[in-house]
Amino acid sequence: MKKYKADLLQIAQLGHRVLRRKAKKVKEINNSEVQKLIEDLIKTVMDVDGVGIAAPQVYKSLRIFILASHPNPRYPKAPKMNPTAIINPKIISYSKEKKKDWEGCLSIPGIRGLIPRHYSINVEFTNRDGARLKKTYKDFVARIFQHEHDHLEGIMFVDRVESSKDLISEKEYQKMMKKIKSKT
Repeated sequence: MKKYKADLLQIAQLGHRVLRRKAKKVKEINNSEVQKLIEDLIKTVMDVDGVGIAAPQVYKSLRIFILASHPNPRYPKAPKMNPTAIINPKIISYSKEKKKDWEGCLSIPGIRGLIPRHYSINVEFTNRDGARLKKTYKDFVARIFQHEHDHLEGIMFVDRVESSKDLISEKEYQKMMKKIKSKT
C-alpha cells in the first residue's frame, strides 16, 4: 500500500453543522484521497492525545473513524492498541449490560460527561485494505467505538448525558482523577 505524507488536520468544534450530519458511506476505499485521509486522521488523533477520531470531526462527512486507544494524559489507563481505520462500520449487537464512565471529545474541548454505554459490542467494518471484519470490543475500546460511531450518525456525547449534572469541566475532571489516584 502506498504511504502518504500525513498532515495535521483542524478539528471541527461543537456547533459546526458537519458534526450533526449523517456521514456518507465510503465507496472506494483504495481511493488515494480516502487513504490519505486515514493517514491524516491517525497523525491528528495521536498528536492531540485522543483515543479516537471520526472523519466528520475534520470536516469530512464520510463513514470513517480511527480507533486508537493508548495511554496518554487525557486517558492514562487506556489500553494500548495500534491505530485502526474503521470504515463503513455497523454495530451488529450490544450487551444488555451498560456502564457509565467519563468521556471527552476533541470537538468539545474542556468538557467531560458521564455517559452510559454498552459494555460489549459486536461490530462489522471494512479495514483500510478493503477486508470486511467482524470483531467484539469490550469496556473502554467498546466505549470509544460507540462514541466514534455516534459521530458518523451526527450524535455528540453531550446528547447521551442523562443529566446536565453529569457534565464537568476538564479541570475538575483532572482534580477528581488525582483524588481517586491518591486514594489507591
